[in-house]
Amino acid sequence: MKSRDRYERETIGGRLGSAKISILIRLRILLATFAFLAFCSSSLAENWQATLSKDPAGNFPELRPLRASYRFGWSGLTAATGDVHFTKPSENKFQLDGAGRTIGLVRALWKLDANYQAAASAQTLRPIETRQIESYRSKEFVTRLTFTNNGVTRVRTEGKGGAEAKTRQFNFPNLFDLFSAMLYLRSQPLQDRSVYRVVAYPATNAYLATITVTGREKISVHSGNYNAIKLDLQLKRIGKHLELQPHRKFRHATIWVSDDAERLLLRIEAQVFVGTIFAELQSVHFDNPK
Repeated sequence: MKSRDRYERETIGGRLGSAKISILIRLRILLATFAFLAFCSSSLAENWQATLSKDPAGNFPELRPLRASYRFGWSGLTAATGDVHFTKPSENKFQLDGAGRTIGLVRALWKLDANYQAAASAQTLRPIETRQIESYRSKEFVTRLTFTNNGVTRVRTEGKGGAEAKTRQFNFPNLFDLFSAMLYLRSQPLQDRSVYRVVAYPATNAYLATITVTGREKISVHSGNYNAIKLDLQLKRIGKHLELQPHRKFRHATIWVSDDAERLLLRIEAQVFVGTIFAELQSVHFDNPK
């Protein structure tokens, strides 16, 4: 009887020992898998960073100070209007001031007033600071971005009055905001089939923007007829660990800029989750006519 109990104990102990070894092996395999995936993720992050455009600001003539008006909408319906004023307040700084609002039936359903101000270096075309205010019917968002060579500090408040400010730091060298990215792209040669890749932080997140020059064509907008450079824009969201993620709402956009000494933004058509939205130049007036 004792020998039988001893045999059972040895058998059970052997099975438990085998089970422990099996669990340890599986844990090691799991840890090795996680390590491999982390290595792959790091390698992929490094790979896309290696594809970023490294050219400095180009030598295309700088934009003259101007005032321009745009309309925004979808499916031929005008939903909002906007006005921008581009200036050079000092020898080393460009500035853009903009204001927009929803109009008509859209405003009755979705009230929005927006103000935007951005400053960029006139020498490097790198961003200095950005301030954006979005006022809805019952909410207000104020976003301030301060850029350095190493990244951006975002301070964002939600709500009117004494709302608490939330601060976030995103570290990545040579970032652009929306305004400076447009200035940088405008300064480049923009030869057909050229590809430019930059990292932009327009308001609350960082994105990898891939801009491809797809060709030249004529285009008619409200402000006139133009020879235009046609561009394709693709966006990828950049995660906390610099991994690329698909943009949930944006698919791609087509952009037309005038193929002349001004390189004005003429029209944008973007494919988003609700369909096709557009922005189109209505009028432009230069502060200092030629």
